[in-house]
Amino acid sequence: MAISMVMAPGLGPDQGRFLLLAALALLTVSGPTWAAGPPQCPQRDRFEEELVLKPLSTGDLAADFQFRTRWDVELGAGESCKKKVSHYRLFPKSLGQVISKFSVRELHLSFTHGFWRRGGWGLPFLQAPPGAELWVWFQSSVTDVDTAWKELTNVLSGLFCASLNFIDSTNTVTPTASFKPLGIINEMDHKFLRYAALPREIVCTENLTPWKKLLPCGSKAGLAVLLKAERLFHTSYHSQAVHVRPVCRNELCTNTSWELTQSLSVVFDLYSSGSGKREWSLFKMFSRTLTEVCPLASQSTIYVDITDKDKVNDTYELIPPAPVVLNTTVHGKWRSYAVYNLLNPQLYSASSHSLNIALKWKLSKPLVTPEVPVFYAERYVSGFGLQSGKINTLIYNNHPCRAFPVLLMEIVPWYLRLYVHTLTITAKGKENKPSYIHYQPAKDRECPHLLEMLIQLPAKSVTKIGIEFERALLKWTEYPPDPNHGFYVSSSVLSALVPSSVNMEINSTKLSPLSTKLFPTIDSSIYFVRLYTEALLVNLPTPDFSMPYNVICLTCTVVAVGYGSFYNLLTRTFQIVEPSGGVAKRIANMIRRLRGVPPI
Repeated sequence: MAISMVMAPGLGPDQGRFLLLAALALLTVSGPTWAAGPPQCPQRDRFEEELVLKPLSTGDLAADFQFRTRWDVELGAGESCKKKVSHYRLFPKSLGQVISKFSVRELHLSFTHGFWRRGGWGLPFLQAPPGAELWVWFQSSVTDVDTAWKELTNVLSGLFCASLNFIDSTNTVTPTASFKPLGIINEMDHKFLRYAALPREIVCTENLTPWKKLLPCGSKAGLAVLLKAERLFHTSYHSQAVHVRPVCRNELCTNTSWELTQSLSVVFDLYSSGSGKREWSLFKMFSRTLTEVCPLASQSTIYVDITDKDKVNDTYELIPPAPVVLNTTVHGKWRSYAVYNLLNPQLYSASSHSLNIALKWKLSKPLVTPEVPVFYAERYVSGFGLQSGKINTLIYNNHPCRAFPVLLMEIVPWYLRLYVHTLTITAKGKENKPSYIHYQPAKDRECPHLLEMLIQLPAKSVTKIGIEFERALLKWTEYPPDPNHGFYVSSSVLSALVPSSVNMEINSTKLSPLSTKLFPTIDSSIYFVRLYTEALLVNLPTPDFSMPYNVICLTCTVVAVGYGSFYNLLTRTFQIVEPSGGVAKRIANMIRRLRGVPPI
């Protein structure tokens, strides 16, 4: 049973325009429509790679890798194309076969360890929830989406050495508005979409190794040489993702291409990993330097964020000096980047034939301006006891004069029984009614709760959303091996069109890093942001699992003492033995004989 309703209580023209823009961005983010016509099967492909280094106000350093492979081919467009797609050059064959076999239109998979601290680190290029996240759009030709989804999760589980095979109906939902196709506008039915998250998934080297094998040069050349597992996992934050989507080759979209984007984001703690200084270099962070580029890459670039250097002259020095400086907009703010084109052989040292970019501070106290995001959210659980509680979500809009809508999606497991009538939304001390709400109740041991809402965020405000729940009693076989640790609730998903604080230009995005091109927008005055809150840890009523041990001990004691004694009495034979002299009597007679006295 699903409940959907639309409420528009007295929306003004400005609010209506924001809602229209939000609906447009959530339905699609960029690109024209599919065009009908005979399938064509060109085999051209290209590979691009980049690394963005950004010093953070907390003293950490964020490193964002992005590898993009674009293939001009129509996977699954016809039998003639399927025969020609048997040859793979740059696009990984393992993913190409998965897309073709299961008729996948879009695939987005991420593995994340840690949580992005937006208060001190700002907004990431692409955020992901803790654990594993997977959402897939299937082609409209798929007849049984649930079967294809189950088989696809099993295949991806083996491909990336993950626990994706634990995805089932209890943690799978079908969102109606939160996730829309990113590549091409198409009014697809949401029944072809599946979303699941495993907040307890552990990310380790076994997930990174198959991820690196998808790269054309592997980890032998190019920026992938820096991907050393023992350094990447010794960080404060680690997130790797795979995004596969179709993109248009021209404005009319007469032909489409498949785009594979592999992203890796890490945050290095320079204080704990180094000598307590905020100076860094490629060798200090990755214990390796760049020696050669990937011969299959058409673009290989390193961007170093020098925005704070422009505010105060000569705060630090880059070695070697950057030949090019790029000014562009990222998340609605102007950023300055020092650009290093690795295809230029003059960058490499003549003596060592390697490149080691380093930063040295000139001031005693390094100056990095802390970034306060315009839009971010927090979530926590309140209440006491093990019977009831409340999920609270705080959404911040720090824009001084602009309001904008946000689409919130909550996925709550079935063992937390939500009371929808207790839903409260307040902003600036007033009730804030959602413009759109969709609620799908959970079924015990079958599917979770799904709640989607479109909420208008007033300017310079904090919107608080609260909903009460009651904890259910599980069967003793449904508890994990460590039940006292608690049960994880996946992160909330927030999607919004955030107003820009600067005058953005559409053409300026062509010169920006690849990391900013995954969510392009049509309107230059706004930018699309998708954020995730913290994963919740909730305790459930847990029985005393030591009782079975006590029962076993008591049973064994009863059997040993009671039944053992009774069996001994039944099987033992008794005989009458005449009493004979004991040891004391024999010793006394020996003494009497020695003394010449008659024995007793």
